[in-house]
Amino acid sequence: MQIIYEYHDVSASSSLEAIAKDKLESLQKKFNFVHRADVFFKVQNRTDDKEQICDIRLSLPGPRIFASTNAETFEAAIAETIKDLEIQLNKTKDKMGAR
Repeated sequence: MQIIYEYHDVSASSSLEAIAKDKLESLQKKFNFVHRADVFFKVQNRTDDKEQICDIRLSLPGPRIFASTNAETFEAAIAETIKDLEIQLNKTKDKMGAR
């Protein structure tokens, strides 16, 4: 799977990329039809402490899947975004199987 990272108002981080890559590769093992992931890391001023945002867009046959989470850390945002994507991928896989 091709993974592209983009940073907005955040310094590039190889450790964040490694965490995201590990989680995305485990997703791809379950859902082998995913062929590309665009991962966006950004910071947004908020009144709560959840200023760190991870957006992930997955490319696969059919419409793209997108999830976004804001959390206190990028690691937590990545984990929650992956969970959201997995739910969407399960629904997509069920639809694909129904055809």
